[in-house]
Amino acid sequence: MSVERHIAGMLQQIARQQDVVEIAPQGSARKAAALAHVAEQFGYTYGMAYRTGFKNSLVQVRMYRDPRPEARVREAATITAHPRAGSGGTVPGLVQGSLKPLPEAAGNVAVLKDLITFDVMAMYAADRSQKVKSYLACAALTGLMLIERSPVEALASGGVLALLLTVAFQVGAIRRGKIARRLTAAGYHAVRDEQGDRRFLSPGQQLPGHANPFAP
Repeated sequence: MSVERHIAGMLQQIARQQDVVEIAPQGSARKAAALAHVAEQFGYTYGMAYRTGFKNSLVQVRMYRDPRPEARVREAATITAHPRAGSGGTVPGLVQGSLKPLPEAAGNVAVLKDLITFDVMAMYAADRSQKVKSYLACAALTGLMLIERSPVEALASGGVLALLLTVAFQVGAIRRGKIARRLTAAGYHAVRDEQGDRRFLSPGQQLPGHANPFAP
């Protein structure tokens, strides 16, 4: 799908004054972050992100309509400044005809990319029970291999698989830790959602799940 079609589809949702806007570009978190930035300029705020589609190939981002007065001011100013957005005209914060952020928007797009990446990685982050299950699976596989192969080959194969799992767990944890530190430095605060997953919210924001993420 072309950049213009992605933007036009998102702006059609916004034009209907929907409380929730779904963004699902093909490709990376960077593209999703660029579209999320545009949605913010039209009065929305980041809610959550996750992978979906065939083999989890799509990054789905959910934006919520920001009820605060300053969001309506921002929306009105954006509509005035970019009357043909989505129809071949300029788009707030992006180079025309692409999803590349302009210098003044690069910082915010980078923060949104971190938020999206952190949330998306949650589905791959292993807790204690998931690690136990993974290592038990390695042990079971080793046991099955003992039936057909020599003990040395079976134990070596099982050990390599366990090592690869350990490295994967560590790399994911280190990457999420770096992102968490950047988000904290950007003024976001960490909370736990209903599933116990760690999330980052902007000042004054509550966990998404209703039309007004800023409601008390």
